[in-house]
Amino acid sequence: MGSARATAKRPRSMPKLLGFTLLGALLPGLGLIVGGRRKTGAFVLTLFLGLVGLGAYVGLTRRDEVLAAAVVPSRLLITSVAIGVLAFLWIVVVVASHRSLRPATGGAGGRAFGAFFVGVLCFAIAAPAAVGVQSVLAQRTLVQDVFQAQGESKSATRPTTVNVRDPWEDKPRLNLLLLGGDDAPSREGVRTDTVIVASIDTRTGNTALVSLPRNLTFMPFPEDSPLHRFYPNGYGKEGLGLEERLEWMLTAMYQNVPAAHPGILGPSDNEGADVLKQSVGTAIGLKLDYYLQVNLQSFPEIVDALGGIRVNVNERVAMGGVSSAHIPPKEWIEPGPNQLLDGRHALWFARGRYGADDDQRQVRQRCVIKSMVDAADPQTLVTKYKAIARAGRNLLRTDIPQELLPALVQLALKVKSGTVSNVTLDSDKLRLKYLHPDYQALRDTVEKALESTPPPTATPTSPTTPSTPTRRPTTTTTTAPPGPTQNLADACAYNPNGDQPS
Repeated sequence: MGSARATAKRPRSMPKLLGFTLLGALLPGLGLIVGGRRKTGAFVLTLFLGLVGLGAYVGLTRRDEVLAAAVVPSRLLITSVAIGVLAFLWIVVVVASHRSLRPATGGAGGRAFGAFFVGVLCFAIAAPAAVGVQSVLAQRTLVQDVFQAQGESKSATRPTTVNVRDPWEDKPRLNLLLLGGDDAPSREGVRTDTVIVASIDTRTGNTALVSLPRNLTFMPFPEDSPLHRFYPNGYGKEGLGLEERLEWMLTAMYQNVPAAHPGILGPSDNEGADVLKQSVGTAIGLKLDYYLQVNLQSFPEIVDALGGIRVNVNERVAMGGVSSAHIPPKEWIEPGPNQLLDGRHALWFARGRYGADDDQRQVRQRCVIKSMVDAADPQTLVTKYKAIARAGRNLLRTDIPQELLPALVQLALKVKSGTVSNVTLDSDKLRLKYLHPDYQALRDTVEKALESTPPPTATPTSPTTPSTPTRRPTTTTTTAPPGPTQNLADACAYNPNGDQPS
């Protein structure tokens, strides 16, 4: 009798059966309750609603902590296992719900269709779970491949310890060296044609970018560096012709200094980057904490993974061509507002030289950085993350330790909502295109620019950050020009000047 009553409670029509099976998949446990397994169903439904509520609470109130956990390999591994286990249990509940709801008798066709319907529901659960696991594991691989633990990598110039609890406690600014390495297969060695310092206010996320021309000569080293003994007046030589001088410019230091003095700075996984951190930091008067090196050959891959970047093109940009040999480019990026560039065009937009000077290229490079920050919105990261992570493994090289990543993620959120500005350098007054640039005036310019947020009305005072090194006396007496900053939203706006390369 009891068995007959339980059977009588089961829905016997196919529409009801499939409908309750679907509801049981959307609200795990509900199908079990309707099918007569009330205690088990109530437990599963309560557990499901509790997990949903917990997820909503964490997502709404602990977003920064969740993002910080996304760069910890051990937590990523646990997350991938948890996704797989939850998906498996969900599928088990769907199958059990259908079995509880299924009539005791029924035709073979109805049973087959019901099984097919359950299979579709199980696939709808398994497929996104598999994608989620793959994305989490791709993130874990990216973190492990690009960022090494403090004790597992070697750097001669980065901070020796990391305050994991509060890395920015005594650091009002984080200074990063951004390098673009032109290591094409057809070229011997690596030339850093892009050298940019990003100085980030750790309280607000406001970021100032300082771009250095690649043809700077007599780049200085700090007095306590072993390289200062070899280059007391900076990395350069007098009396050289133009072709010979190319090997003594900033762009060649990454390759040439370690080749001439291997191991001089101590154990290092990237001697060229350590050399540039010391020299560039001394040139602009900032202690550089870490570097991020971009392999330009892999740059198009990550732009394509982001779905392209949007930039305002104010002047024709050459794709190829050699100005010195009078070889014109075969393609151009034509002027126009809000253009969507794929990876290949974005690379040429950042590095195109024909008919352009270094100042123009530096502006375009900073605009590319801003556009990539803008393109990395949550929707893009979620939907295209596997491709982004795969490209990032080949794109980036850095001495930022894994231990710093959670705090760095939270700082990155501030950067995205903060202001990114450009430190204006007057090439003529700073003698940047001369054999002996005025590095003292350059340091003064950068100092005043970082103090002028908002622009000061009083006479600038000496820097208060402990990271600014003591200045070395120079023989130049040029008065430093003001150091204004320009918001990149303005610098990268569409404002064609009408003068176009041909």
